[in-house]
Amino acid sequence: MYAIIENGGKQYKIMEGKKIRLEKISANTGEDIQIKEVLAINNGENTILGDPYVQGAYISGKVLGHGRLRKVTVFKYKRRKDYKKKIGHRQHFTELLVEKIYMEA
Repeated sequence: MYAIIENGGKQYKIMEGKKIRLEKISANTGEDIQIKEVLAINNGENTILGDPYVQGAYISGKVLGHGRLRKVTVFKYKRRKDYKKKIGHRQHFTELLVEKIYMEA
């Protein structure tokens, strides 16, 4: 069984018992959370698609921790104009352990 969820403008494939890194969620470490933005659910036989979300479906999980990804260098440049700008960015994330995918009938 798996589900497709939306988080931070991106889509993620979620499976029970797996760890996943999502955009930063304002929850403390060890806290239980629910994600209700479920786009699709597949239970092995049927696929249920939402419009845009599946009604009555949610993901329950436990926050394992927070962190930051590797640095991405952003370099802006315009030729012949002596314009160069170099900055870095580290995206924040929340690591989540997916405990259960719920689908209410």
